[in-house]
Amino acid sequence: MATLDLPLPTLVEGCFASITAFTDEALYKTCGVRVAFTERNGGVSKGPYDSLNFGSHVEDDPSSVKQNRSLLMKAFADSSCDLIVPKQVHGDDVLTIASVDEVAEVSRLASLGADAITVEEKRVAALLCFADCVPVIAVAPMGVFSVIHAGWRGVENGIAQKAIKQMAERVAFLSGFSEEEVLAHTNVYLGPYIHAECFETGEEVHRLFVEKYGEECAFDQTHINLGKALRVQFERIGISSERIADVDYCTVCNNDKFFSFRAQLGIAGRHGAFAIRL
Repeated sequence: MATLDLPLPTLVEGCFASITAFTDEALYKTCGVRVAFTERNGGVSKGPYDSLNFGSHVEDDPSSVKQNRSLLMKAFADSSCDLIVPKQVHGDDVLTIASVDEVAEVSRLASLGADAITVEEKRVAALLCFADCVPVIAVAPMGVFSVIHAGWRGVENGIAQKAIKQMAERVAFLSGFSEEEVLAHTNVYLGPYIHAECFETGEEVHRLFVEKYGEECAFDQTHINLGKALRVQFERIGISSERIADVDYCTVCNNDKFFSFRAQLGIAGRHGAFAIRL
């Protein structure tokens, strides 16, 4: 039978070739899964996309984006590994790669729109792009992982919760453990995102979050804490607080380290949430 053992999650800043990122070395040593939340420096893009921009949908030079993604793969994998980068649409579609034979079809579907990718196979990487929304990476026993894009719409529609539960169901089937056991031993990592003091919302959105996730996710009468709302979701499905690690950087307040759509008035590159099992 497979083992449930994963080390408790930690995120530490480190340098990997030209790239600076937050990662969990103990996880990598235990099961071969490399998680990485990249910073904005160390790439080749110019201007507001300076310099490690992974977003192909912004007005950056496509050749710069391609080179930046190549730098990412060289830092954490190699060119022979597959890389899936979905078109993010603030929806709740989750794509899964259960075998290498599915990479081409999942890549096609990802190009049409998806906000979470779950990967069961080795040497298949997932990269999602961010500039204030919450990057989430969940890693289950057996090294299955999910990379998730959660803006306020994604938090509200429960995409992270959905992706993690689907992943746990699959791992339970593969491992022989119960879904509850898998969830209790799943690590969740939150990358840099817009913190509550900078995330002002309208009255309707504020009320919606308070009703669904409680007063604890309300910073004040006009600001919402997306991270706390996600933690409520995770704990509701059986993930304990000790299994959740947070980079704990606000993208708006730390625009020198990370891209921020709000801080840069809508013209910004995208940093990445990346995962691969080697």
